[in-house]
Amino acid sequence: MDSVFIDIIALVLLFVGMLGTFLPVLPGLLLSICGLLIFKFGTENNMPMMYVWIFVFLTLVSTVLNYVIPAKTNKKYGGTRYGSIGSFIGTLLGLFFIPIPLGFLIGMLLGVFLGELLHDVNDRKKAFNSMKGAFIGFVYGTGFSLMVGLAMFLVVGYYIFF
Repeated sequence: MDSVFIDIIALVLLFVGMLGTFLPVLPGLLLSICGLLIFKFGTENNMPMMYVWIFVFLTLVSTVLNYVIPAKTNKKYGGTRYGSIGSFIGTLLGLFFIPIPLGFLIGMLLGVFLGELLHDVNDRKKAFNSMKGAFIGFVYGTGFSLMVGLAMFLVVGYYIFF
């Protein structure tokens, strides 16, 4: 296969993987790793294997953090299990039923809020705090994943163009 074609495929996968770090429809860093591996083993490049190992490790760390950080920040801000379940359900419903680009995020926040209200109808302040915690956790987890995806994209771009 032509090396330029493989480079283009790798860059497209890396870019779509970066989009997937904040769009839950896409697998995110998994696509980025696929692009990195296609570039490393599908072309004649001199990119060190150490980059592959570092990015695989960072992808695993990111995957764990995407589950741990929102739960920890939700609890730190007074959230309960009801809010966590509401977050999951709200994300799915927002993804499919709110027809705007960030519908999943709106769904997640509404799910946390409504889940906390189901737990304690009279405590809206606690529900708002839990919603704030879920948002902060989302920003931290997404930010880390986006930085890892961007680093992969830049490293592969460097080896393609320089």
